[in-house]
Amino acid sequence: MRDLFFVAFLFASLFLAIKRPFLFILVYCYVDIVAPQRLSFFLLNQVPLSLIMFGLAIIGWLVGDSKKGMRGDHLQIVLGILLLYCGISTIYADFPVEAQDKWSWVWKAMLWSMFLPLVLRTRLRLEAMALTMVLSASALAITGGLKTATGGSGYGSLQLLLDDNSGLFEGSIFSTVAISIIPLILWLARHGTIFNARADNLHHKLVWGFAICLVFACLLIPVGTQARTGLVCAAFLFIFGLRDSKYKMRYLTGVVALGIIALPLVPSAFAERMSTITNHQADESASTRVAVWKWTWDYALDHPLGGGFDVYRQNELQVTKVIVKNSGGQITREEVPYTDKARAFHNSYFEMLGEQGFPGLALWLYLHIACFIRMESLRRRYKASTDPDHAWIRPLATALQGGHLVYLMGAMFVGIAFQPFIWMIISLQIGFHTYVKRREQEARWRPLAVQLGNAPAGPDGVGVVPVAIEHGHASATGWAPQPR
Repeated sequence: MRDLFFVAFLFASLFLAIKRPFLFILVYCYVDIVAPQRLSFFLLNQVPLSLIMFGLAIIGWLVGDSKKGMRGDHLQIVLGILLLYCGISTIYADFPVEAQDKWSWVWKAMLWSMFLPLVLRTRLRLEAMALTMVLSASALAITGGLKTATGGSGYGSLQLLLDDNSGLFEGSIFSTVAISIIPLILWLARHGTIFNARADNLHHKLVWGFAICLVFACLLIPVGTQARTGLVCAAFLFIFGLRDSKYKMRYLTGVVALGIIALPLVPSAFAERMSTITNHQADESASTRVAVWKWTWDYALDHPLGGGFDVYRQNELQVTKVIVKNSGGQITREEVPYTDKARAFHNSYFEMLGEQGFPGLALWLYLHIACFIRMESLRRRYKASTDPDHAWIRPLATALQGGHLVYLMGAMFVGIAFQPFIWMIISLQIGFHTYVKRREQEARWRPLAVQLGNAPAGPDGVGVVPVAIEHGHASATGWAPQPR
C-alpha cells in the first residue's frame, strides 16, 4: 500500500511538472530528502529514482523553463572549484574504493547546489523551495516526534521512517536538521504566500497550528534520539532568537520556564546521556571523538592536501575513559585505557581538513562565511524598511542565517560537511541574495516611461509606480509584487 502511494504521488507530481518544469526541481528535492525509493518494498527500491529525477529536473529546466531574470553568482564558481578539488582528491584517495562510494552522491549534491540558484529567480520559487524542504523534512520530524511522545525513543533505536542509521536518518544528523528548519517553519507561517493565510480566517489558524505542532515535533527529535548534538543546537537556537526578540526578559523567562517544565518529563536515559556533555572522558563516544580530532590534525600536517574521502579508516587511537564511581558516599575515579580503530570524524570541520586538506577546508569555510555575511547584510539593509513589499526580506534572511548557524553548530559534533540538505540551504541563500540584488538594481535603473507610470511593466513583466519626483527626476523606492 505504501509503495502504491509513493508511485501515485510521484506520477501525479511528474504529470503536473510537464506543464510547469520548475516542479521537477521540487520533486527531486523531495526525493533527495525523504528517499521514497528506500522506503519502498518492491516498486521503487530497484529503480535509480534519485538519478532519474535529477536528470528530469535538469532537462526540464533546459527545455521548458524560462531563463528570464536568471543570474549567476561567484559562490557558484567557488562551489565548482570545491567540486573539482573533491573529484581530484577522490582519484588519489588513500582508500579509493570507499572514496568512490562517497563520491557517488557527493558530486550530485554539490552539482545540484551549483544549479539550484539559477532557477530560484522569483519570490514564489524561493518560497516553494523552502516549503518543499520543510515539508519533506517534516515527514521524518512528525514520525520521530510522535514516537517520542508515545515513549518509543532511545539512543540509536528511534526509527525515522526507515530502520537505517545513515544519512539524514541518523539520529544526530537529523536532530541538527530538525532544529535548523525551525526558523524557516516560522517564516513560512508568518510570511508565506502559497497558503495565503490571512489573520482573519480559519485558514490562518490552521497554518499556525500546524507550524507550532511541527516546531514541537522538531524539538522532540533530540529527546527521542538522545542526541547531545541536538540539545546543543536547540540551546543555540534559543540564544539566537534572543537577538531579535523585542521583549528579551519575557523571552528568557519563557525559555527558562519551558526548560523547568520539560525537565521532569524527559526520560532518565536522556538526562544521563546529556550529563556527559560537560566531561568528554566519562563517555566512550565523546572521548574517542577528541582523539580522532587530534589524529586528524596531525594527519593534515603531514598531508596538507588531504587524503580523500573516508580517510579516517586508517586511524588507530589510544583512548582513556574515566569511570567515576560513588560507593557509600566515597567517589573514586578509574581510568580505563582502550584502543579504537577507524573512528569517524564526528566533526565537519575536521572531516573537511582530513579528507580535502587545508585548501578544501578554506573553500568550504569561505562558502559558509560568505553566506552568513550576505544574510547579515540583507538583515541590516532592510531593518528600517517600511515598504510592505520588503516586509518578508529581513525575516527570511534571519531565518536562513539562523538555520545555517544551527547547522554550523551541529557540524562541530557530527560529520555533515557534504550533507545534501545543507547544500540546499546554501543554494537557497545564494538564490535569495541574487534575487534581492537584481530587484534592487532594477529599482535603481528603469526607463523613464516606466518610472512615471506610463508603461505597465518593468524588465521582468512587473509594473512599477514611482513614489516621488524630485528635481525633475522620477525616483521609485519600492518593488511591485511579482506575478506568480
